[in-house]
Amino acid sequence: MNPDAATTANGIDVQASAPATRVSLSRVGVTGVEKVLRIGEDGHFHADLECYVDLGPDQAGVHMSRFEENVAEAVDEVTSDGIMKAEQLAARIAELVRERQRGIRAEVSVTARYPETVPAPVSGIENQEIYTLLGRAVASTGATRTVTGVQAQGMTACPCAQEMVADLARGNLADRGYDSDQIEEIIEAVPIATHNQRGIGTLYVGCAEGSTVDLDARDLLRLVESSMSSEIYELMKRPDELAVVAKAHARPRFVEDCVREMLRQVLGNYPSLPPGAFVMARQENLETIHRHNVVAERYGLIGELRAELAGDARSHTHLSMREWLEQAD
Repeated sequence: MNPDAATTANGIDVQASAPATRVSLSRVGVTGVEKVLRIGEDGHFHADLECYVDLGPDQAGVHMSRFEENVAEAVDEVTSDGIMKAEQLAARIAELVRERQRGIRAEVSVTARYPETVPAPVSGIENQEIYTLLGRAVASTGATRTVTGVQAQGMTACPCAQEMVADLARGNLADRGYDSDQIEEIIEAVPIATHNQRGIGTLYVGCAEGSTVDLDARDLLRLVESSMSSEIYELMKRPDELAVVAKAHARPRFVEDCVREMLRQVLGNYPSLPPGAFVMARQENLETIHRHNVVAERYGLIGELRAELAGDARSHTHLSMREWLEQAD
């Protein structure tokens, strides 16, 4: 008899008994699992986890305590080398959950936040910035698929409002007697005002089984930050503030531009990604002159994106992350 099974006085495993309604369930599991991980020289990670397994029609329920045991066992295995890879942790937990809960498939997501010291752009003053590592995995009887993800914040400057302000400046300068060449020279030399947003960029990349492409989450974080108009910093001196504002206004970007820039850099920085690899880029901008926020995203296969950039007709259906992960079946 399983020592952690919920049994009656007669020794009956309640979860393993047949339910009154014999219908399988797509996902049963736990959410809100929190762990603080101390990993080598990388420091502390605060991780939130979700773990699910499918449930057959002849089993009343899962053993909830096993999820906690599987998480603890996987943490010890995956972090023993002193490196935190959220997708590897998610994969190992999913494999253990599927095996121990006797499911056909299991799904795990990991969200790990950690601090990193980043210098301000001019003064070099040290900032403790909080970054987010993301990992998702689906384990089936045939294989386990994972996606590596990151989330970072930055700043965007609106191109539309900036162009309207530039047109206003052209009119004001013309009223003061400047000719067209002088006006364009001034517009080129002087930063043009616009409204700004704080942006939240999210990027996932997944390779199928057997891929040798090395995806470093920290490289992906820098990629996400650079896709926006400028990086942001928690602590800055005045020269740093000037540098950030000037940089952002020198390269204004819509929410859509940020997503496309993420995709461009993924394709350029990882040319060996196979056509069947998965990517999802998402940008949410927290508006300052509206009460709403704006969002853009693109997901699908690397091969589809390369074809679009080569001029082929765009794909009308994009494979979602869940669909790609479940292709492990």
